[in-house]
Amino acid sequence: MSVPPTAEPTLWELQRALTQFREDQRDGIAGLRDDLRADIQALAARLEQVVTKDVYQSDQRLMAQRVDVIERDLATERRAREDAETAAVAARRWLIGAFVAPVVIVLLQLWLMTKGTSP
Repeated sequence: MSVPPTAEPTLWELQRALTQFREDQRDGIAGLRDDLRADIQALAARLEQVVTKDVYQSDQRLMAQRVDVIERDLATERRAREDAETAAVAARRWLIGAFVAPVVIVLLQLWLMTKGTSP
């Protein structure tokens, strides 16, 4: 089988196909370049939000120190509250001992005296 001479492309058609191929490649590379620039910009934006390991560890140490201080303050407040409650109990006992007990004793003596005078 032989190929007719008209089936082969002419030099002009080959050049036009080659030029079209080059333009397609140029457009494809330009599109890739634009995509790459957009990806690099997105990556740069994400990297601006990234914290280094040293900064993160420093922040965690600072947070741990703050928690320790708060726990110490809380323990101090708890002890102060317990001491205040103990002092309030002691004050109530003193109040009972100083005022209520003598009144009860006087009332008891009056009652005994009224019982003792009538034969």
